[in-house]
Amino acid sequence: MDQDAVLRARALLLSSNRRVLRGPEALWVYRVLTQVGPEVYGSKLAYVLVEASRSARVSELPQVRLALLDEAVEVAQALDGANPFRAKVLANAVDARRQELTDSVGGATTQAKEPHG
Repeated sequence: MDQDAVLRARALLLSSNRRVLRGPEALWVYRVLTQVGPEVYGSKLAYVLVEASRSARVSELPQVRLALLDEAVEVAQALDGANPFRAKVLANAVDARRQELTDSVGGATTQAKEPHG
């Protein structure tokens, strides 16, 4: 692990006045810090991954949204069963992924039924 990256991530996190860092930097920060402290930062990473999947930046990119949600589920599943946030973030990630898949299938079905003109 790149110790400079860990130090930069911690500095960004400490400079924030929020309980959970948000925005594009949040993904990078929590991905880096989860590598060094998965039980401390994994639940926050799973949370911001789900949040990122709902971002306007990826609204037209279903594969990216699904990849973010797959990562969120994977991170949440990796948390120890004793982690007090595991159940909540895992349920949130699984629900968001299920909804994404449902929306994707529904969108494909709707597009297939629309006449091309």
